[in-house]
Amino acid sequence: MARRKAGQKVVATAAPVLVRLVPTQQRSRKRFEKILQCAAELMAEKGSEAFRMSDVVERSGVPFGSLYQYFPDKTAIIGTLAERYNAYGRDCVLRDLAVVQTTRDLYPALCRITDSYYRMFMEVPVMRDIWQATQADRALQKLDEEDGIYLAGLLGDTLRRIAPNVSATALASFSQLMMTLIAATVRHAITQDTKEAACILTLFKRMLPKNLAALEM
Repeated sequence: MARRKAGQKVVATAAPVLVRLVPTQQRSRKRFEKILQCAAELMAEKGSEAFRMSDVVERSGVPFGSLYQYFPDKTAIIGTLAERYNAYGRDCVLRDLAVVQTTRDLYPALCRITDSYYRMFMEVPVMRDIWQATQADRALQKLDEEDGIYLAGLLGDTLRRIAPNVSATALASFSQLMMTLIAATVRHAITQDTKEAACILTLFKRMLPKNLAALEM
C-alpha cells in the first residue's frame, strides 16, 4: 500500500503477492481454506518458527504438489494469514471510529481501539505468532508496516472530518503516531501476564490525548 497524501481518501491497494494461485472453484477453495486452517493450528501449537510445510501436508491431507500450487513457501502462508487478520483489525478500528462525531469523542475512541486491539490478540492467540513471524521476515515486515499506514489513514480521515480547521499534515502525523503507539503498547502487553498487561494498558490510556488542542494553531 502506498503512502497517502494528506486529505486523500483511504483506498486499498495491492499488497505483495503471496499466493501463487487464487482458487475459484468450490473444491479448490475448500482445499485452500483447509491449508490455512491447519497452518494456523500448527502455528498456535508450535509457533511460527517450528512448523514446516510438511506439517501442513500431514495435518491437512493436502498433497505437497497441491500445497505448492497455492503457496511457494511458509512465508506465503504466514503472509496470507496476516493479511486476513489485518483485515479483521481494520474492521475493528472502523467500528471504534464510527461513533466519533466531535473532538470530545477522540479520547474514548482511542481507548476503545487500544482495548479492541488487545482483545483481538488475546481471543485469537495465533495472531501473536503471526506478529512475531512478521518481525523476522523482511517481506512480512512490509505487510505489517503497510497495515499501520492504512490504520493511521482511517484515524486521519475521521479527524479531518471532525476538525476541518486543523492542518491536514498535522492530523496525518498525529494519526500515524497514535496508531504506532497503540500497536507498540498492545504488542508489549501481550507478552506479559494478564494482570501486568492490564496495568500497562491502563497507564497507556491515561497518557492518550484528550483532544486536539496541541495541534490547533
